[in-house]
Amino acid sequence: MIVGVPREIKEGENRVSITPAGVHTLVLDRHTVLVEKGAGAGSGFTDEEYANEGAEVVDNRRSVFARSDMIVKVKEPLEEEWPLLQSGQVVFTYLHLASSQKLTMGLLRQKITGIAYETMEDKDGRLPLLIPMSEVAGRISVQVAMRFLESDYGGRGVLLSGVPGVAPAEVVIIGCGIVGLNAAAIASGLGAHVTVFDVSHERLRYVDDIMRGCVTTLYSTPYAIEKAVQYADVVIGAVLVPGARAPVLVTEQMVSRMKPGSVIVDVSIDQGGTVETMRPTSHAEPIYKLHDVIHYAVPNMPASVPRTATFALTNATLPYVRAIASAGIKKAAEKDLTIATGINMRRGTLTHQAVADAFKMKWKAWNRA
Repeated sequence: MIVGVPREIKEGENRVSITPAGVHTLVLDRHTVLVEKGAGAGSGFTDEEYANEGAEVVDNRRSVFARSDMIVKVKEPLEEEWPLLQSGQVVFTYLHLASSQKLTMGLLRQKITGIAYETMEDKDGRLPLLIPMSEVAGRISVQVAMRFLESDYGGRGVLLSGVPGVAPAEVVIIGCGIVGLNAAAIASGLGAHVTVFDVSHERLRYVDDIMRGCVTTLYSTPYAIEKAVQYADVVIGAVLVPGARAPVLVTEQMVSRMKPGSVIVDVSIDQGGTVETMRPTSHAEPIYKLHDVIHYAVPNMPASVPRTATFALTNATLPYVRAIASAGIKKAAEKDLTIATGINMRRGTLTHQAVADAFKMKWKAWNRA
């Protein structure tokens, strides 16, 4: 199979979908890998490194899309990339379709097979391709909050850890999946007072156990969240419903009652956001203020640490890239149901129920589309 690796063009996106080591493995498997010139530069990989491992470095971006059987990306195709996609082509990336009907309809018109990293689910219910970036995003969310709490950015001027004799910051994390757990670990490790919300008693017990009482766990209700955000210095939105739009759990009224200069970091913005007042921001302009509260909602947060993120992503995706490239999407999905759960669209038809439900559209099972 011919595997294409285009350069990411989303603002601030410096990750690349495959490392030179990943190319080496695919070439050993007798596949052809086309890498767009400069694709790895943001992550510190040169064209020469890719070429040395057997990739064909291509100057013409259009040629990468036109010649490839499978396009492997990091982020969803942007509107200017849609016309480059070929009917029947496999696109393997973070799609986040539920956050945009325009994106969904645009890709359906191209009649691609769209496989979304974020909906691939293994037999134990884990999301193996979302986990590595969720780990990165959860940890970055605390770094971001620390930065924007500083008065230079209009924050409250609160040190996350406090100092002897002065109370630490209050960090409220809504959702204790992979993002929430990693955020809680970093925030509590830095000395903040951390409160974590979730609707799963089992998950709350797990967090309470592994954090050894270093965080407060609370069952998520609108009343409890409303009370918590009023005393919070930092609120981190970390809610995920695989493939579906994130539920809005923090209303504008709640935000209006938060402390002046407090910070909200909504990691859920990729799926529409869990805070009513949130809109996507960018690495160039990461924040805005509303009700005197700092809002941060960069959809591709791990792009700010692209080298770490690219290695972590390739480690997770490469086995599936190899399987699809070797067997084709139909046989690969039949053999491995994890791959099948990632197929969001095929031949112009939606094949993931949560995405279809987000826009009240019809869908079919992937093997019937």
